[in-house]
Amino acid sequence: MIKIAVCDDDKTALAATLELLKDYKKVPLEADAYQSGDALLAAGKKYDLLLLDIDMEGTDGIETARRIRESDRDVKLIYITNYSDYTIFAFGVHAFAYLLKPLKAEELFAQLDEACDYGLARPEPELEFQAKEGIVRMVPSRILCFEYMERQVLMYTAEGSWHLKRRITDLAEEMETYGFAMPHKSFVVNLYAVQRIHGYEITLTDGRQIPLSQKKSAQFRRALNEYLAGRGHGTADLSGISLCGKYISVGRHVLWGIQDSGSARSISPKPGGGGPVYFG
Repeated sequence: MIKIAVCDDDKTALAATLELLKDYKKVPLEADAYQSGDALLAAGKKYDLLLLDIDMEGTDGIETARRIRESDRDVKLIYITNYSDYTIFAFGVHAFAYLLKPLKAEELFAQLDEACDYGLARPEPELEFQAKEGIVRMVPSRILCFEYMERQVLMYTAEGSWHLKRRITDLAEEMETYGFAMPHKSFVVNLYAVQRIHGYEITLTDGRQIPLSQKKSAQFRRALNEYLAGRGHGTADLSGISLCGKYISVGRHVLWGIQDSGSARSISPKPGGGGPVYFG
């Protein structure tokens, strides 16, 4: 039995989604309906999968997902949106998939099939590293980045740092399959841990700042865009924008500070607005 929460402030869309779920036959489902992010948060229930509208009154889908992620890293999140450029919403929430409104049964069922194939809370593989401090076993999502410094590699994780006697290029190749990429010749970064990109500087979720070299900028941004879009949903064009200092609205989300430095750009929230970081 898969437990699903459907959250949408549009009653018609909410009812339509529930009707589609009734026709899904691969595995038994149990679905709860919520008409606001606040109601979903107040319920405090644990779900296997969330079908979450982005543009809602009150606490929107992005902020709702961010709060849920604070206590539940395993729940799969499928965003339902009117916007086809998914990457502007992706930082900080790590969505499993995105679906455009109005929902189509075949598209919804395909994502449910894939979520089932992934086990809905599939445990991460535990990787083993030989460090100066001893053998370290760590799941990929807990690793923030690797840094080559003084003929050794430092592995930074949520639990601390370790010294590895490895070639940084070998680590980059080995970790690519786990969602890591190389923004600079001395760094390998977990794309899951990227919070924002501003010009040629990357900020990770722990506040750490990583340089983005001009030589590797396009390749790294392409890897990040593909990671965020994910699973065949297409990619967004992140190049050639010259809107520095302008404001842009996406739904009710006011984005600002579009920076253009060669081929790198970033969008961050309007000052004082709070909430997660957006990337375009």
